[in-house]
Amino acid sequence: MKRAFITLIGLLLILLITACGDNKEVEEEKDIKELVHEYSVGEFEDVSASITSHELIVTDSKENETTYDLPKDEFFVSIAPFEEVTHPCAIHSLTGCQGELVEKEFDVWIQDEEGNVVVEEAMTSLENGFIDLWLPRDKTYTVKIEFDGKVAEQELSTFEGDNTCITTMQLL
Repeated sequence: MKRAFITLIGLLLILLITACGDNKEVEEEKDIKELVHEYSVGEFEDVSASITSHELIVTDSKENETTYDLPKDEFFVSIAPFEEVTHPCAIHSLTGCQGELVEKEFDVWIQDEEGNVVVEEAMTSLENGFIDLWLPRDKTYTVKIEFDGKVAEQELSTFEGDNTCITTMQLL
């Protein structure tokens, strides 16, 4: 009886430790996503922040870099739909990239390669003219964006090394 009780306590402790570890990972992912959002919407004079397929890179005025790992199962991509003006870009600068259509409402539709619709909603671009999204990793998507009777459609993917800055979706 005593041995069964001790075994039960041991199992409960293992479950508690495992659950706490999972919560910490979820907290870290939430924190990194909040940090990415803060750099995307904030105004920073003394730092720059860019985001690759796997990390957030923050550089201060003395060129010191701090890197943060992104969530293992989610990929950050920022899309700047445009009518007239764009810029070439692959790695999104959260503190530097500027899109043409600022604070405009778009109808965004994204479908994965299996036919599952993962986004279907009205979204407003940020002050930098971009729409920030977190999508499941390691997939290919069809993205369709509508604005003011015009449509842009493009395929994008979320694999290691893929672009995080999409500036090629011209609304026609």
